[in-house]
Amino acid sequence: MTEHEELLKLRALAEKQQKEIKAKDKIIQKQNIQIENMIQALLHARKKLFGPSTEVSQMEGQLSLFTSMQDLTGGLFKEKKEITVPSYTRTARKPGVREEMLAGLPQEVEEYVIPAKETCSKCGGELIVIGKKVVRTEVEFEPAKLKVKQIIQQVAKCTKCGKEGSENPRDHFEKAAVPSPVLPHSIATPSLVAQVMYQKFAQGLPFARQEKDWYRMGLVLPRGNMANWTIRCSEEWLTPIYNRIHEVLLNCQILHMDETRIQCNKEMGKKASSESYMWVIRSGACEDIQAAFFHYSRTRSGDVAKDLLWGFHGYLTTDAYIGYEKVEDIKRNLCWSHCRRYYIESIPLDNQGKEIPGSKGAEGREFINLLFKVEKEIKDLPYEEKKQKRQDASRPILDAFWSWVEETAALSTTNEKLTTALGYSKNQRKYLETFLEDGRLPISNNLCEANIKPFATARRAWLFADTPKGATANAVLYTLVESARANALDVYEYLKYILESMPNNDYLNHPEILDKYLPWSKELPEECRLIHKHKKCLKK
Repeated sequence: MTEHEELLKLRALAEKQQKEIKAKDKIIQKQNIQIENMIQALLHARKKLFGPSTEVSQMEGQLSLFTSMQDLTGGLFKEKKEITVPSYTRTARKPGVREEMLAGLPQEVEEYVIPAKETCSKCGGELIVIGKKVVRTEVEFEPAKLKVKQIIQQVAKCTKCGKEGSENPRDHFEKAAVPSPVLPHSIATPSLVAQVMYQKFAQGLPFARQEKDWYRMGLVLPRGNMANWTIRCSEEWLTPIYNRIHEVLLNCQILHMDETRIQCNKEMGKKASSESYMWVIRSGACEDIQAAFFHYSRTRSGDVAKDLLWGFHGYLTTDAYIGYEKVEDIKRNLCWSHCRRYYIESIPLDNQGKEIPGSKGAEGREFINLLFKVEKEIKDLPYEEKKQKRQDASRPILDAFWSWVEETAALSTTNEKLTTALGYSKNQRKYLETFLEDGRLPISNNLCEANIKPFATARRAWLFADTPKGATANAVLYTLVESARANALDVYEYLKYILESMPNNDYLNHPEILDKYLPWSKELPEECRLIHKHKKCLKK
């Protein structure tokens, strides 16, 4: 081999090594990007678990480029004033809330008197009572009590029937009218079953924990019995009201909808660990009726939403799940809170979980925050005026946001979450702007998510439904509980009233009877309603 050939060979080898190094550098660069994205995902997951729950926080001094937009929205209501203290803003305490609350409770006076023979501790002189002093006011707790109730039926015999000369040759007996039981051949009463239901579906207390509490009170009540009672009462007495709520909801003009997972162990054809779904329909805040409807399904198929909304032809507020596209003859209105979450997840965090200033994700979030700021300012306006204010204030923000999305999407980025957020915004632009069409429309699906939250929270305690019947009973009970809450009802009293009344009416032949049991019915007894002072005292 000549010197020239050897030189060419070495040059070829060097070029080959350079190409390999470049290829490896690209692989390393790609891996570094993947590692960084994974680190950011972990930091965001940690922040979601342990950090503040708000989605609208922003870095101090960040995003000053939006000053003009903030001025625009801030000038909507110049006449509105806030009373502030240099360090914080404080809502004034409503006078008389405590006194009003205590006035509705039974009163008991516990008086301590000076013994008759008591003398002055200083000189030993005689004491004369000159008055009384209220030392303090307390609230005493009396634990719940159980009692056994026997139902006795009086029987009477006719004095004429069965005797010679009587029209009736046989003896005749009359029995006193007795209310029908909620569950025949059972110790269950409406109050007992209502308490079991209230504890699980309103308070999130699983049957296993209730079992221990009932035992403490002196009643051996196995969790299996409680589950059986719930399913049977749900099927026999609650389901007709549940179905009626669904029928009425379909007549609304604005609905919310969402779905969340539920595990059902004994669903035919599925593993015990597989996921089924709970679908939720919520009436809009503008509707005359306020109700939440839960529906159990083994799948998340869009066909479920199509069937549930058959006959509905209004606006539907949801997230961007493609399954809702199967619903016919509706106008979709997408949730801006979901869009904002994509941008929040794209904001880079440092090792302490704090946002790194100057990110594109924070800029996107700020645009959306401005939309919510406009909504806060106009929330009390009539719907037509609200629509006009959105055109005046929200429209310019949206135009600026879409221009920013296009410009940012054209930039090169290694932030996968930001790419996802931008893609989501561009793909869903049509539905994200629907709220401009009608002043009654919300810009988020938060109302529906608020009804799902108690279910999702309680799910962490009871973990799963054992059978499809149990999962369906869950749907029925959460429908009644959340609808009762939406109408300021006492959930326990409402359930007890239904269980007392339904076994003793003929709703099968007279279905119109069901309307008086609906959570918004004017015919509900007064004890089912949270009185004004309760609402006032519990208001946040």
